[in-house]
Amino acid sequence: MENFPVRINADGTITREPDVLPRTPAKPDPNDNTIALSKDFTVNQSKNIWVRIFLPRQALNNNNNTCSSSSAKLPLIIHFHGGGFVLKSAATSTIHEYCQLIAAQIPAVVVTAEYRLAPEHRLPAAYDDGMEVLHWFKTSQDGWLQQYADFSSCFLTGDSAGGNLAYQVGLRASAIVDDLLPLTIKGLILIKPYFSGVKRTESELRLEKDPDFPLAINDMCWELALPLGADRDHEYCNPTVGGGSKLIEKMSSLGWRVMEYVGFADPMSDRQIEFLKLLDQKGVAVVGHVDGSGHRTRDFVGPALCGYFKDFVLSSTKTA
Repeated sequence: MENFPVRINADGTITREPDVLPRTPAKPDPNDNTIALSKDFTVNQSKNIWVRIFLPRQALNNNNNTCSSSSAKLPLIIHFHGGGFVLKSAATSTIHEYCQLIAAQIPAVVVTAEYRLAPEHRLPAAYDDGMEVLHWFKTSQDGWLQQYADFSSCFLTGDSAGGNLAYQVGLRASAIVDDLLPLTIKGLILIKPYFSGVKRTESELRLEKDPDFPLAINDMCWELALPLGADRDHEYCNPTVGGGSKLIEKMSSLGWRVMEYVGFADPMSDRQIEFLKLLDQKGVAVVGHVDGSGHRTRDFVGPALCGYFKDFVLSSTKTA
């Protein structure tokens, strides 16, 4: 675990190594040479929950009248970053680059959320923060959101731990859809979602020494993130335990679609495929993509993923 930028201290706290994960500031200036403008908004100052909004540059080049109706506005994508629930930020440079790329290529308004990390704030704190972000949209008066974002075509997405978070927030949101209006969720896009369990799968054993995310680091992150006393068969970690959440049927009844992107070279790939089968069995419309060379932390912003992402959003919007 010498390459993992977290050290566990004797008292159970952790130290995150500085400068290992560089950050990028928001870039709201239209004169900046960037494919998408971005700006930050505080959601809850006491909890340090905030969002970064990405607006594709081409939206500014359109006449304002083209965004006067819902049909002319852009899909709204709410993103949660990865990092094993213990690392990264909405401002992490790789996250910033990914979100602006998705915003430009779909095109869409992308909002990535800053949430509290473990072990200082164990789960379900991150899920609670994700829900607070969803409620924030009801009162936000931001001009970009009001002018360019179609609140009736919203998608929740995330990579790794963010994919887990998007799923758990989606479950909660499915139970209170009327309370979230005008935000209307159409589906989830889960990029190599971070799931595990007590019993090892074939992919976990085969990739136990994976250079990107060895099993020892996986176990450590879950030990830091789960509620005290919980094991990896807790529902936050293992979404198939006990036959899955009863709210999956609610997602199905709402007509939500779920896309999952699985990397075969990801130690968690068997978990992700098992999860997708569970959703399908419960009547959720699922779209699965298994990339034969997809490592957990490499190439998650590659052209194949961007294409799948765009096709899913646009097809879900057309069939809504």
